Amino acid sequence: MERKIKESVGTLLAHIIKIDHREIEKMAPLFCEIMGQDFQCSPEEAEAFLRRIVNEPYDLDTHIKTINQALCEDKLSKFHLLEQLNHVIYSDKITPQDYEIFEDIKNRLFACN
Repeated sequence: MERKIKESVGTLLAHIIKIDHREIEKMAPLFCEIMGQDFQCSPEEAEAFLRRIVNEPYDLDTHIKTINQALCEDKLSKFHLLEQLNHVIYSDKITPQDYEIFEDIKNRLFACN
């Protein structure tokens, strides 16, 4: 389950990088820092993971469901994840679409059954 959470959180964070066409080289240090803190990823592993996510298709809905299932009752961890997502958004240009995505993710994470 830890691996699935790691994959889903990484995908969620990389989603903003991908949809905004942000420079991977510029965003990699922040992504690596977050993944290292939360999942003990080495910088090399995290950067390779980021590049894979940005270059391959993924189903964001599936990843949000995985996170929601794992953290359903853990509101503090959900807030921490949203804080990290917000950090990624603020690290470069901000678009209205970024916050539409942020609000959608927030609403879905806190719509736990």
